[in-house]
Amino acid sequence: MTRTAVTLAYRTPSALEPSAGGSLLGLQTAGGSSPRGAMAHPSFFAGFIASPRVYAAGLLSVADVAAARYYRPERRASLDPVVTGNGDRLRFESFSGCCGVHARLDVLAEGLEGRTTERGTTNVDVNNPLREALTRLAPDEPLHLRVGPDELAVTTAAEGPLVEKKVPLPDRWVRGFAETQVLAAGFDLRAELDAAQAVRFLRSLPAGGTAKAGAPAGWRIPAPGGVLRPTSRAVPGAVCLAGPERLGALRRVLRHITGLRVYGPPVRAGSEPVASAWEVGLPGMRLTLTLSPGVSRGFSGEGAVLQSLASDTAAEDAELLSVLLAWEARVEIAELGAQAGLDTARVRDALTRLGTAGRIGYDVAEAAYYHRELPYDADRAEAHNPRLRDARALVGAGAVELDGDTGVVRSGEQVYRVHERDGVLGCTCPWWAKYRGGRGPCKHALAVRLVRRGELVAMAGGVA
Repeated sequence: MTRTAVTLAYRTPSALEPSAGGSLLGLQTAGGSSPRGAMAHPSFFAGFIASPRVYAAGLLSVADVAAARYYRPERRASLDPVVTGNGDRLRFESFSGCCGVHARLDVLAEGLEGRTTERGTTNVDVNNPLREALTRLAPDEPLHLRVGPDELAVTTAAEGPLVEKKVPLPDRWVRGFAETQVLAAGFDLRAELDAAQAVRFLRSLPAGGTAKAGAPAGWRIPAPGGVLRPTSRAVPGAVCLAGPERLGALRRVLRHITGLRVYGPPVRAGSEPVASAWEVGLPGMRLTLTLSPGVSRGFSGEGAVLQSLASDTAAEDAELLSVLLAWEARVEIAELGAQAGLDTARVRDALTRLGTAGRIGYDVAEAAYYHRELPYDADRAEAHNPRLRDARALVGAGAVELDGDTGVVRSGEQVYRVHERDGVLGCTCPWWAKYRGGRGPCKHALAVRLVRRGELVAMAGGVA
């Protein structure tokens, strides 16, 4: 298995400290991406958590998965969770060391009491002292959350020694993110349990320990009364539950659960094991665990992305769509296709291509993609699009100026004005006049979008 060393550098360790009127949870960030380009220590949120103990338990569940190896647990994983700011929510994600379990805690708008979250993706430090402190959080104690360094400290303090973590990053760990979002996009809601039914079901599962790799995958059939009846064979409507011990991370939030929703792909009698997603509702939040089809089967080997990666146009389309994404909480495929001049099938293939670089996730609760960019070096499956290449050349030549909602682009002796209305780019150039957006944005519109997103900063730092 190919592994690379990744260094996560934080200004200070994350900590839970007393503050006026409650506690302050300062989550320190490492290098990441934002609309302004690459940043060493981005700040995403400063405000209060509506349900502090629920959030603490959910964050610890995500950290539990990041530290776990459910298959061959001879060594612990130690990769810090990833956080994405999507404007109206924060998403905390992790992958198990064996690449068979993906965890995500979505802290929704109703769970946050503060300013709108900034957009971008980075790692957050979750260390052992912090984990211990979170378990001791007092009931009803107000919790102020700060994701990123204190802004005043960032602007006034000199750079000091950083807290560094050097961890192995298996290539299959990043690939697993791609496979997970492709598989999840094919899931449908299979069962829904209320709070009492959900707690009863989760308490009936094995309490923990190492999942048995050789054990056959189990199945659950929704039955009246909120029962998930076990069976040894697949039947229509059933959900695969391979290695039920892998749902153990949900035990941390049992007392806070408002319900359980179970997702899986369509199956028929005798189907082979498949992946599944188990989402528990929490006050103002959702915690979802996605399980691979088998304890010994990591997501990276499932091959769900191969068909899209074989597309003749996916690489070029992905490069084009990458400019149009802006850390949206919901990526609307039809709208994205209209902006890029692509049909739905090509948009889906391109999103899969972006997923191979960790730039797209999928939320089964909303049946929608969302934009995030994993803060790791990865082989990004993209090719050079001529329009995008020309747009980058315009940006590099300093040919773009922003004038409020309008962009002015000088190309040779010509001057073009780019406008954006309701998320759709327009331009005064002949190319745009001919196609009227039917083939996506022109190079001038793309250049303006690049500047607005801070792509020039990212390119200067060598980030594609």
